[in-house]
Amino acid sequence: MNITVAQTFLEVVSRGNLNRAAEQLNVTQSTVTTRINALEAELGQQLLVRSRSGAQLTAAGFKFQRYAEILVQTWKQAQHEVSLPQGFENTCTIACHFDLWEGACENWCERMRRQYQQVALSIWPGDHRDIGRWLETGLVDAALVYDVQPRSGWSSWPLFDDQLILVATQKRPLVRWDPAYVYVDHGPEFRRQHAAAYPVEETAAVTFGHSVWALRHILKHGGAGYLPSRLVQDQLTDGRLHEIEEAAVFLRKVSMVSNDASTEDWPWFEASLATLKESN
Repeated sequence: MNITVAQTFLEVVSRGNLNRAAEQLNVTQSTVTTRINALEAELGQQLLVRSRSGAQLTAAGFKFQRYAEILVQTWKQAQHEVSLPQGFENTCTIACHFDLWEGACENWCERMRRQYQQVALSIWPGDHRDIGRWLETGLVDAALVYDVQPRSGWSSWPLFDDQLILVATQKRPLVRWDPAYVYVDHGPEFRRQHAAAYPVEETAAVTFGHSVWALRHILKHGGAGYLPSRLVQDQLTDGRLHEIEEAAVFLRKVSMVSNDASTEDWPWFEASLATLKESN
């Protein structure tokens, strides 16, 4: 099996349709069909159920998807490192939780480029499941994450507490229930603390698992929600959002997790983390 076949399989899974996958890959549908047929023949398993309405993963296809992703990502990383531009000494591949880019990882990357210009950076966004898999397989060197679970071969560097505050588009006191409340799912510990602080039976009409999406929704449609303080400073300053000061404040611990095999020979790595602590 070659990389192109794996990429084709993943594109079909992403698009849910052979025609759309062919358009994205700039090949004919017959080419996509030939590649999928060859892959299934090589594995001896049907990976996709194909019909006029689209393509769905079989149980075997679901299992194979993970390995196809690892294969393609490993190939991309190999290409990147082998083609390291002249003048660079290292490539540092960092996974970043979606909610930790604005005001955290973004600032770190900017300072890294100023202070360690010999290091090339590659940033991969993902959720905890993605990032855990990338660390385990060595596809990333480190990850900026919440709620670290210690594992062998990893080092954890506690950085700061992400402060979650209740903000609203209208200046108002704390109320028992706001019909325009937007629930932002910040993980299991937040869910537990939120339920204890607000033991109401009402359910939010809108729920997000991504702080930036929630922020955009609230700004556009109005309402309230718990968001990272670092993310909403501009909106608080210009009056587009207001902090509900009587509301409970929640904290999420943020750490950098590093793959020891990757970073143990990088003397600059630990020093670079001081910039994350300073800016938060």
